Amino acid sequence: MGKNSSAARISILGLFAAIIILQNYVPMIGYLPVGPLNITTIHITVIIAAVVLGPVDGALVGGIWGIVDWIRALTVTSSALGNIVMVNPLISILPRILIGLIAGWLFSRLVRNKDKLTLPLIISGIAGSLTNTVLVLGGIALFFGNGSTILHAINFQALTPYILLVAGTNGIPEAIAAAILVPLISAPLLKYTKLGRDRFR
Repeated sequence: MGKNSSAARISILGLFAAIIILQNYVPMIGYLPVGPLNITTIHITVIIAAVVLGPVDGALVGGIWGIVDWIRALTVTSSALGNIVMVNPLISILPRILIGLIAGWLFSRLVRNKDKLTLPLIISGIAGSLTNTVLVLGGIALFFGNGSTILHAINFQALTPYILLVAGTNGIPEAIAAAILVPLISAPLLKYTKLGRDRFR
């Protein structure tokens, strides 16, 4: 890879990182509050990065989201429950890295040529979204399902089924949004830009 290609890749990753940070801190862009939890749209940015740039870069972008989310939890700028559960990096960071890895890898396995992108993009979008939902919910159940050792005033054992129900319900519109937006945004990038030419070499 030449210097120009490396510089271009770093610039594009920087752009995705800036979008992720903007979505995290500007109200109603990255998180839509629903009850005690938030429906997120940030996973769509990670999935787009993964299918356009590849699984490794997708994992990097996902990791940036996870780190920012973790910092938000530590600095008390997340949701009420987010400030508790997202302090654990196995919930806030690891699932977001795996979004990029899984969506990017799956797209690479499914796509055959750049004239037939829609179905691979839909499948990759749904898979990436479900990766986030399943791993975050699984982390909540694993680490907090038997009660919080941090805040004894909160009965997580009683609250966890409600959290899982609400977040699971949120996971459905998040997956639908990914299935619609990932192809709409990614297909033109893959077909008509240098990103696509590099991806299909």
